[in-house]
Amino acid sequence: MRRFRWLAIGALLLAPVAFGAEQKSEGGDEGKWLVWQVANFLILAGGLGYLIGKNVPGFFRARTAGIQKDIVESGKLREEAEAKAHEIEGRLAALGAEIEKLRADAKSAFAIEGKRIEEETEKHLARVRQQTEREVEAMSKTARAELQAFAARLAVDLAEERIRSRMDPPAQSRLLAKFTHQLSDIGPEAHQ
Repeated sequence: MRRFRWLAIGALLLAPVAFGAEQKSEGGDEGKWLVWQVANFLILAGGLGYLIGKNVPGFFRARTAGIQKDIVESGKLREEAEAKAHEIEGRLAALGAEIEKLRADAKSAFAIEGKRIEEETEKHLARVRQQTEREVEAMSKTARAELQAFAARLAVDLAEERIRSRMDPPAQSRLLAKFTHQLSDIGPEAHQ
């Protein structure tokens, strides 16, 4: 339907041009030619005016509505961007305080951890000291026992050496006689 309308408008606009050209070529009156040109212009201007009057307001209304919509959307986007920028500025301002808080927390945590490690080290050292004392005591006992055994062996060896040096044959005879005499005194009573 729209195509038919445009064809009809085009035919109406071109008809005076064709008719005017035919009149000019026959050598007709120049006044008629001017009338046809003015009429052709008026028809053309009227048709264009009608088309422009019919289509341009809708185009401009749509364009105005689109521009207004874009203005509203850009206003919203600008407000959102400003809100985000404000939020980021707030975060940046709070960032210094947050960093200081993190530093203080880290310092406190390091102090607590240092104290815990120190206490644990003290406990470990106390256990090591106790264990060392027990080992030293055990080693001392062992050394004393070994020393006593060595001293006893040395005393026995020394006594044996002294006895041998004093034991000459007459002393041996006296000792043997004394021992036999003691055995004879004990004799039958010891077996009962």
